[in-house]
Amino acid sequence: MRKLLRILFLRPVLWATNKFSSKPDRKRIFAALSLLFNDIVQNPGKKGLVIPFEQHGGKFILLSDQHKGRRNGADDFMAAEPNYLAALNYYANNNFFYINLGDSEELWENNLWQVRKKNKETFEAEKKFLAHNSFVKIFGNHDLYWNISPIASLDLKSIYGENIKVYDGVILAVSIGTQTLQIFCTHGHQGDAQSDGNWFSKFFVGWIWGPLQALLRIYPNTPAYNAEKKTLHNSIMYEWSSEQKNMVLITGHTHQPVFKSLTQLEKLYKQFQFAGKGNNKQELETLLNEIKKVEKKFAAVSLDYMSMKPSYFNTGCCCFNDGDITGIEIEDGHMRLIKWELAEGKPERLVLEETELETLVKEL
Repeated sequence: MRKLLRILFLRPVLWATNKFSSKPDRKRIFAALSLLFNDIVQNPGKKGLVIPFEQHGGKFILLSDQHKGRRNGADDFMAAEPNYLAALNYYANNNFFYINLGDSEELWENNLWQVRKKNKETFEAEKKFLAHNSFVKIFGNHDLYWNISPIASLDLKSIYGENIKVYDGVILAVSIGTQTLQIFCTHGHQGDAQSDGNWFSKFFVGWIWGPLQALLRIYPNTPAYNAEKKTLHNSIMYEWSSEQKNMVLITGHTHQPVFKSLTQLEKLYKQFQFAGKGNNKQELETLLNEIKKVEKKFAAVSLDYMSMKPSYFNTGCCCFNDGDITGIEIEDGHMRLIKWELAEGKPERLVLEETELETLVKEL
């Protein structure tokens, strides 16, 4: 049956996907991010929360894009589950506040019943944070269900055992000296013509368009799976964040980790430039070999990577095909890009990059 439907609908769906697919648009993204940020500040609790914390006392872990599926061949989360469970156990035991930045459930390719049935252990692990009132769930474009379904609140209560609200974003606020740093956290699909429009467009994408493409195995051309759009989307997110005062933006959505506005490749290029000034031949050779490996993953780099403000961060995702997961930690006055990977079959936490919040404020 799928083959027949694919033959019948392949051309029109491909045409519509190309015409209406998510195309990062600077003006639209700028307007959507500003609107959401101002709405959270002016009406906290409606679309998002404002959470104040002490510079050396706040402990947050931000993870996104699990895309929990139903344990079939299309389930991107399956390989990453051991690392995800180990990470949640670590953060729960160390009293972190967990902010889930969206696309936690893959509800374009699966229905909620299928996802819930196959991911009981992960939902139980997430529930541990609720016991200490330290869990915020944000929706993304692949789990719009939490935002548009009239029975979403009932489903959430049946999964987590209590009433919880799913938000558009959250603002973490910390005083550093005489300044207040605002850390604006959201999924990152804001400004997406498909899934960040009015109620009807969200309904159409969440209930009809996404599932139709999944049924026909014609997957949406979104930033997460398109290198060119991923680069452009991150670039626009950076541009918006760089224009804000005393603020950093943390998103997910593209599945590409970004720390202090730099991707892994841009960071290596920057290190290579500095190593060249010192004429350190061994370091230059090491960096050049690493650059050659990483360049295959990136479509482009920002032209001004040497002078970018450290205003944009991206968690990466929890569904890399090798089972690794990445995220952003805030702890003891520091912000870190972390990775969990399997080392000799056991999950291990690695700190990839780190900066002090105090230093970050000065650099902004």
